[in-house]
Amino acid sequence: MSFEYTPPKYAQLIAEIERRIESGEYPPGSPLPSEHQLMAEFGMARPTVVKALGVLRDNGWIISEQGKGRFVRGRPALAAGQHPRTGRELLDRKEIPSTTRLVSAGLVKAPRRIASYLGLDDGASVVLRRTVVHQGDEPSEIVSVWLRSELAEGTALAASAELPQGVGRLVESAAGVGLDHIVEHLTARNPTKEERGLLGVAASAALLDLYAVACDATGKAHVVLQTVLPGDRHELEDAYPIR
Repeated sequence: MSFEYTPPKYAQLIAEIERRIESGEYPPGSPLPSEHQLMAEFGMARPTVVKALGVLRDNGWIISEQGKGRFVRGRPALAAGQHPRTGRELLDRKEIPSTTRLVSAGLVKAPRRIASYLGLDDGASVVLRRTVVHQGDEPSEIVSVWLRSELAEGTALAASAELPQGVGRLVESAAGVGLDHIVEHLTARNPTKEERGLLGVAASAALLDLYAVACDATGKAHVVLQTVLPGDRHELEDAYPIR
């Protein structure tokens, strides 16, 4: 069954305020409408407005000054669309045959970490999609997508063919909910035997292992995206406003 996805109200408010800032309707340095004004104009509850304003502040579009209110900062130098976080980029990434090789797709027993992220019992069956991404002639990373079996079975997510669109849209359609946020966990370790073969690295190589857990607005996890990166081929960079 397919579902039409409508962004949550707070996301719609974020998009509209960003549009007004970019168009010059809300110029840099100008005071932002108050919470009550936004509630009245958009017909939204205060928690929805506060959540939207919090995201805009965290992403650098507006600033808050205690006792004075909120002011427009302008389009951030590193807007979300220009510098996507790793988890978001993995959600949107397509499996392009020219650069991506699908290694496996099917049911497996969930490792303890994955079961914990998805709220499942240890050893529960999950669907795993694993691909190797190449840069030029060299393998650059292993990407694994872990999903609840009942969510993925019967969809393209469990099929043994490259996905023509990002995992995020497919998960939202299958689950009938919107993905609201991502929690990332980063570790470092040595490679497994399988990873040594897929990446062409030595047993002593240092790998960066990043897990991005994508959840709906209630906090329920629907998909875990794992990327394994050889430490000598990657450098992780992040940038965000100070306030």
